[in-house]
Amino acid sequence: MISSARQRAGGWTRRRRSRSVCGRPRWTNWLPLKVIVCVIVIACALSGATWYYATPKYTKIGYQPIQPVPFPHDIHVTQLGMDCRYCHSFVEVAAQSNVPNTATCMNCHTQVAKDNPKLQPVQESWKSGQPVEWVWLYRTVDYVYYNHSAHVNRGISCFSCHGDVDDMSVVHIAQPHSMAWCLDCHRHPENYLRPDDQVFNLDWEPEDVKPAEFVAKYGQPSDTREDFSRKKHLTQSEIGQTLKERWKITPPTNCQGCHR
Repeated sequence: MISSARQRAGGWTRRRRSRSVCGRPRWTNWLPLKVIVCVIVIACALSGATWYYATPKYTKIGYQPIQPVPFPHDIHVTQLGMDCRYCHSFVEVAAQSNVPNTATCMNCHTQVAKDNPKLQPVQESWKSGQPVEWVWLYRTVDYVYYNHSAHVNRGISCFSCHGDVDDMSVVHIAQPHSMAWCLDCHRHPENYLRPDDQVFNLDWEPEDVKPAEFVAKYGQPSDTREDFSRKKHLTQSEIGQTLKERWKITPPTNCQGCHR
């Protein structure tokens, strides 16, 4: 009897010790501290992820590296009227575009602004034969297949991928060039297509198209009942749908299209 009573008393004491003064289990005393630690860890992780993934160099938008020569596109393109293809001569014929070589720069700068100190790297390159070490802004990763000429020759303008470069005093990245961004165009190319003679006109607008001339050259979608040539203006969708059907554009949207 005495032994049974002691056992019951010991069990009650152990149960009592396992609970705090207010009747809750003792492990709950550590719960606020654990919650605080978890909140701190999550906050640090989110801060680190934001710091890493939201920087311009990662997202690319706004990335504006310092170049060895401060080349103002707005002066050369907008003021002087230079065509993109004069400097970037591979855009229509090669899978990858190019930056201008020193000879291209010196075609003008042996006479124009030849004493400008900003052009010293170009002049040194001309004398030494070593290329100017331009900082590349757009370079596709190795596991992505991309053909520059295929896009340019089918109505995708410089503006669609590079923004209003003609108004940039210092070139920066204007589009993310992410997989989602590419797929948006591949799924709806009609939103971006323009006449092939306007690909390098960065100021082009759909309102610039003369409907009668456009229809005479490219036709109009086969399932359209309305006569586009009689319209006052054509929308981007109408222009894009026409060119998409005319050129039989069917961009790939599966993995094999870009990851070959």
